[in-house]
Order: sequence, then structure tokens, then C-alpha cells
Amino acid sequence: QVQLVESGGGLVQPGGSLTLSCATSGFHFSSATMSWYRQIPGQGRDLIASIGGVASSLWYADSVKGRFTINRDNGRSMVYLQMASLTPEDTATYYCNTWTDKNYWGPGTQVTVSP
Repeated sequence: QVQLVESGGGLVQPGGSLTLSCATSGFHFSSATMSWYRQIPGQGRDLIASIGGVASSLWYADSVKGRFTINRDNGRSMVYLQMASLTPEDTATYYCNTWTDKNYWGPGTQVTVSP
């Protein structure tokens, strides 16, 4: 059974940093593409960062490029999102995602950027 659980969200001031973690189980992690999405209430869920499996290729949305870094620890089946230079526009619920036979999501972790 595929499970994804995000952690690390919270309240941070503008300009601050935060690292999100996603603990996974139930699938072959090292070969899976892992992604982070975020969602603002009333809006769709947007892909912001992705890291490939074997080749670990990276992709970032323009809105986070240069500020966010996605990385993975295949030994621990974890994926991380390091976020820096946060702005109020980064306030959202952040979701970890992978696709095997279907899309799988964690429950999400809230990030609030506010003075």
C-alpha cells in the first residue's frame, strides 16, 4: 500500500526558509519520480518541483526556480523540498506526489508565510 506523509510545514516570516519532508512506503522508491505540488484554497493543485528516479532529473516551476530545491534520499525513501526566500505568495498546502499505477498523494502540510 502506497503511503506518503508530508511534514515540516508551519508559519514563517517573509524571506525565511523552511524544509518540507515526505516519508514514503509501499512502492519502489528509488525508481519513482517524486513531485511536490501546492494548492491555494479555491484554486487547483500546481506542480512546483519534480525529481526523477534513476537519473534524478530535476524540474521546477518558474515561480519557485532559484528559491526551492527538491532532493531525495533513496536509502530512507524520503523526498524533501528546501524552500528559501519565501514570500506570502508561497502560502499554500504542499503535497507530495508519486505515480505508480495511479496518482498518490499525501495529506498535505500547510505553509503560511506572514510577518
